[in-house]
Amino acid sequence: MNAQADAPPVSILNDSGQAQLLLVCEHASNFIPAEYDNLQLSEDVLHSHAALDIGASDLAQAISRLLDAPLVSTTVSRLVYDCNRPFGAVGAIPEKSEIYSIPGNQDLSDADARDRYEKYYLPFEKAVSDRLAKFNTSPLFVTIHSFTPVYHGEARNVDIGIICGQDTRLMEQMVRLAQNQTTLCVEANKPYGSEDGVTHNLALHGEANKLLNVMIEVKNDLLGSVEKCHEIALTLATLISESAQHFGITVLLRNDHVHSA
Repeated sequence: MNAQADAPPVSILNDSGQAQLLLVCEHASNFIPAEYDNLQLSEDVLHSHAALDIGASDLAQAISRLLDAPLVSTTVSRLVYDCNRPFGAVGAIPEKSEIYSIPGNQDLSDADARDRYEKYYLPFEKAVSDRLAKFNTSPLFVTIHSFTPVYHGEARNVDIGIICGQDTRLMEQMVRLAQNQTTLCVEANKPYGSEDGVTHNLALHGEANKLLNVMIEVKNDLLGSVEKCHEIALTLATLISESAQHFGITVLLRNDHVHSA
């Protein structure tokens, strides 16, 4: 998902979706505005998991279609500003991402850091807040991510992680349902947890509004084709829909999209 130079820093898909669910994809794009000179990175880094959650945007869009849910996504790389981090947090403007040094993020002045925060984080946060305000009843709040199968040389055995902050209800229900619905390894708070600082938006938009909420992490090699992505999207959409039903929230799987890739 690449943004044009003059595009807004946030995208809203299916704004009129009828599901009582807001989907969010914070790491949807690897686009870096021209003023940052690609942060002095090589093409291989710009197309790696360091710059975006590979496959997450396509997955989020597929779930949005399956459930008729609105989706708020970033249009700029998390290396410019990570919209799942508050200002000043470690990793908000990373100087290093796993094995990759990010030259264009090193020795930034406070003014330059704040400029990025105001350009990219604040519009994204406002878009999420504004879209949540449109719901007539309390929706589910679900963020969509992907992760690399090998991190710092270590293989990750989980296929899908369901991650939560303080509110464990939706996470527990989804993990419980997954045991009978998929042969994939679905685990709670893997490969990350709240101790890793990844639940910022869950706390800010989910817990603060008393919404059932989770972050979903999918191993990115499961999203390597349209067919694979649709299969994972259908699995997750089913888990979300059935979990919503358990809590008396309306999130229906659209039959007209179930068999289409």
